[in-house]
Amino acid sequence: MRLHTGFKLASTIAVTALLATACSGGEASTTGEDDQSAAGPVDLTFWTWAPNMENVVEIWNDENPDIQVTVNKQDGGDPAVTKLLTAIQAGSGAPDIMQAEYQKIPTLVSSDALADIADDVDDVDPSIAEGFPEGVWNAVTLGSDAVYAVPQDSGPMEFYYRADVFEELGLDVPTTWDEYADVARAVQEADPEKYLGTFSATDAGWFTGLAQQAGASWWGIDGDAWSVSIDSEPTRRVAEYWGGLVEEGVIDNKPMYTPEWNAALNDGSQIGWLSAVWAPGVLQGNAPDTAGLWEMAPMPQWDSAAPATGNWGGSAVAVTTQSEHPAQAAEFISWLNTSQEAVDALVSEAGIYPAYTPAQAGALSAPPEFFSNQPDFYELAGEIAQTAGSFTYGPNVNVAYSAYNDEFGRAAEARSQSEFLQAVESMQSVTFDDLESSGFNVTE
Repeated sequence: MRLHTGFKLASTIAVTALLATACSGGEASTTGEDDQSAAGPVDLTFWTWAPNMENVVEIWNDENPDIQVTVNKQDGGDPAVTKLLTAIQAGSGAPDIMQAEYQKIPTLVSSDALADIADDVDDVDPSIAEGFPEGVWNAVTLGSDAVYAVPQDSGPMEFYYRADVFEELGLDVPTTWDEYADVARAVQEADPEKYLGTFSATDAGWFTGLAQQAGASWWGIDGDAWSVSIDSEPTRRVAEYWGGLVEEGVIDNKPMYTPEWNAALNDGSQIGWLSAVWAPGVLQGNAPDTAGLWEMAPMPQWDSAAPATGNWGGSAVAVTTQSEHPAQAAEFISWLNTSQEAVDALVSEAGIYPAYTPAQAGALSAPPEFFSNQPDFYELAGEIAQTAGSFTYGPNVNVAYSAYNDEFGRAAEARSQSEFLQAVESMQSVTFDDLESSGFNVTE
C-alpha cells in the first residue's frame, strides 16, 4: 500500500488534470504499454549533473546486461529543465531518465514531461514510500496516488556554529528562536565585528526551508485549483523575526556565497550558519582553516515540544514521458536510490546525503572529514531529517523565487522589519497573478 501524504486528492487523474491546465504539450506515455520482454537489451539515457554518476551506473550495467544505462551529463537547475522542456515540446530528444530538483517537479509535470510510474515502482517495491521521510515522498507524489520520481538526496536544515568561539564567549547553543536572538545580541556585544549569522536575500531556497520549518506550504491543491499561501502566518512569522534582527543590527544583511562571506567564515567573523546537511563540503572548500572547530546541532525551534526542520536542496530521479521503456527505467531508478549497493556508491562517488532512510546508516558510517570532531554527525542528521514536514511546490517556483530576490533584496538593504513583511505580501501577489495569467485555475 502506498503512503499518502500532504494534500489529499480524489485521484491521480485529478492532480494530473490540474497540473496540465495551462499545458499545451502532448499526451504522456502509458507505462502499462511498455514491453518488458522485448528482444535484445534495453538502452536508457540518463540526464544528470551529479558528479561521478557514471561510476555508480557502471555497477548497474555490469549486473544488468538486459537494461543498459548511458549517463549524459547536464548543467543543473534551470538550464536542465529548459533543455528537457524544449525536447518534450519538440517531441523528440528527451532522455529516458532525468534528475530533477524537488521544486521543479510540479513545473515538469504540468508540462507533460514526467511520467507517472506508480505502478512500475510498486512492481519493484510496494513499500518503497515507507523508506523516505514524509515530506520528501510528498515532493515526488504531489500529495496524490501518482509517483513522478524516486527521491535521491535531501537537504535537511541544521545549525552550524563555531564551537571554539561559543566556548570563548561563554555562549550556549540556542535551542529556540528566542534564544538564537539572545545569542546574536550577545555576540555583537562581545565583539561588534562578529555575527551569529546573516540574512541572505539571494537564497530563496534557504528562506523556503525556514518557512517550511515554521509550518508553511506555499502552494496547495484545492479541488481542481491551485492555491497560493506565501502570505500566511508561518511565513510572516519568519519574515518578521528576521526583519527584526536585521533592523536591530545584530544579524548581518549580506548575501551568502560571496568572497566577503567566505572570508567571514574563515576569519571567525561569521560564527554560525543555518544551512543544510551538505554544509560540511561548503565549509571545507570556503573555510579550510577552520576544520574541526565547527559543530552541528538542530535548528532553533519555534515550538520545542514539536521539533521541526525544513529542507534546502535535494533532488529526485524521474522517468520522462518520451521514454519507450518506463518499466525498466523505473526499475533502474528504484535500484539507484534504494539499494544499499547503489546508495553506498552515491555517497562515496557523488557525495550526496541519501534520502532513503534504511540505507543511510550503512552508507554514512563515518562523519564528514571536516566534522571528524563530531562522530555522531550523521546519526543526528538522520534524526533531524525525519522532522521535516511536507511542503508543496507549485508550477511557477521560478517566479516566486525571483520575487523573493527582488523584494527581500530591497528589504534587507533597507534594514526594515516592515519591509520584510511587505516583501511577503508582494511575493504572494506576484506568484498568484503569474499562475492566473498563465492559465492555471487558481483560488484565492
